[in-house]
Amino acid sequence: MRIALAQVNSVVGDISGNAVRITRAMHRAAGEGAALTVFPELAVTGYPPEDLLAKGHFVQTNLDALKGIAEQCTSGAALVGFVDADGGMLYNAAALVRDRVVERVYRKRRLPNYGVFDEQRYFEPGVAPVHVTVSGDPVSVTVCEDVWVAAAAAEAARGARVVCNLSASPYHAGKGGDREAMLCARAAESGVWLAFCNLVGGQDELVFDGRSALISPEGEVVARAVAFAEDLLIADIPAGGTLAEVPGPEEETYTALTLGLRDYVEKNGFSDVVIGLSGGIDSALTATIAADAIGAGRVHGVTMPSRYSSTGSIDDSRELAGNLGLADFIELPIEGPFSAMLEALAPHFEGRAPDVTEENLQARVRGTLLMALSNKFGWLVLAPGNKSELSVGYSTLYGDMVGGFAPIKDVFKTRVWELARWRNRNGVVIPVASIEKVPSAELSAGQTDYDTLPPYDVLDAILGDYVERDFSRERIVASHDRAVVERVCRMVDAAEYKRRQGPLGIRVTPKAFGKDRRMPVTNRYEE
Repeated sequence: MRIALAQVNSVVGDISGNAVRITRAMHRAAGEGAALTVFPELAVTGYPPEDLLAKGHFVQTNLDALKGIAEQCTSGAALVGFVDADGGMLYNAAALVRDRVVERVYRKRRLPNYGVFDEQRYFEPGVAPVHVTVSGDPVSVTVCEDVWVAAAAAEAARGARVVCNLSASPYHAGKGGDREAMLCARAAESGVWLAFCNLVGGQDELVFDGRSALISPEGEVVARAVAFAEDLLIADIPAGGTLAEVPGPEEETYTALTLGLRDYVEKNGFSDVVIGLSGGIDSALTATIAADAIGAGRVHGVTMPSRYSSTGSIDDSRELAGNLGLADFIELPIEGPFSAMLEALAPHFEGRAPDVTEENLQARVRGTLLMALSNKFGWLVLAPGNKSELSVGYSTLYGDMVGGFAPIKDVFKTRVWELARWRNRNGVVIPVASIEKVPSAELSAGQTDYDTLPPYDVLDAILGDYVERDFSRERIVASHDRAVVERVCRMVDAAEYKRRQGPLGIRVTPKAFGKDRRMPVTNRYEE
């Protein structure tokens, strides 16, 4: 059997556009002699459609599109992910289209309801397996979560030689390798060929990495699609096909960030992006990701010096903009509006010493200026905050948190440095000074991050335990100073209200703020 894995980048809600993507890939695969073309989970609607599923006309449009796709299937067969409806109930489903008709429908049986998944909110589980015959071979159909359990072995027991899995498996660091190992184990334990087709592309905070694969009954990957890009993988059973290389850890995460940002910009119709450049590592990495994602000519850098800004920070920002070839480098000093605010507040602050209030005013002036540029020119403001800062609230609400998208929101500070150094291996674009300098918000004289925070290697280790692994404070204290742990954990808890008001950002860890980690703002639990 010649099989095609059509790793497409569906857009949620663009049902007509998705149908075009599907039919084009289907025709191309048929032209390559494929007897069966497998598409990702919910390829017709895009994944996840979320509360669009509450709109009956949305579901009907998807059903009409599937019928149109089937009518275009004149050679070979295809498995297409769509939303099925029956008696007011919805199903995450896969249709076998062949000879211009929808021949069979499989309904996903195992609905994930953890992490970023809310499928039990929308779908009913299917109850029956579906076997079809392609080129004389018995083929079983599964959807995503079905194959993470013992479904492959069960399908093999029913006589399947090939198990197809339509998937929308979102990325996080290391997920591709873990997922492939799982698929190899399932194929080997069941003795079947496993054809896995995964979605690719960015959808809000999620990134889908593709890496579709054909796996032999011995548990070996004999064909693999590229990561983080659309691909049509043609493979023969048993000969296999092209075996794309697996990216290393830094390349993997960096590419996920660029794809997530590119798709957010393109799918939401933004022409350009704008970012405030401080001379520090976070804004430098964010600007570099943006330039790599959409082209430097669509990225606008803005330096907004204050009375506390060092000459080096301005120079480093200018150097970065030049290295990247940004569209422009705008200088907007904030001394004027900052002084005006201080003057307006002076009668009310009389007798009180300057503190974080005055520091935050500067960040809020900058946020206002960036949003003004956004309003005037339609540019998307990128917020440069990292996961370490957002975790402990080391950020200014309505200030440096301002933005429509936060590309490195799920990247710890120590990882920011790693990614910056990795990116510079291909030619230095991020100034070395931005990487090596002591981090500082430069909101007061001589200020550094370490006035408020422990060293980032210590901080990130604690945050990894508390935020991502949900360890108790007592368990974390076994490895770190108790006073530091208590202070960091209190800061994390107190900053929840800030995080709720921040922009979306790209998920690259197993537990990102937002859909993965959902803590109540009003909360007195301390353990």
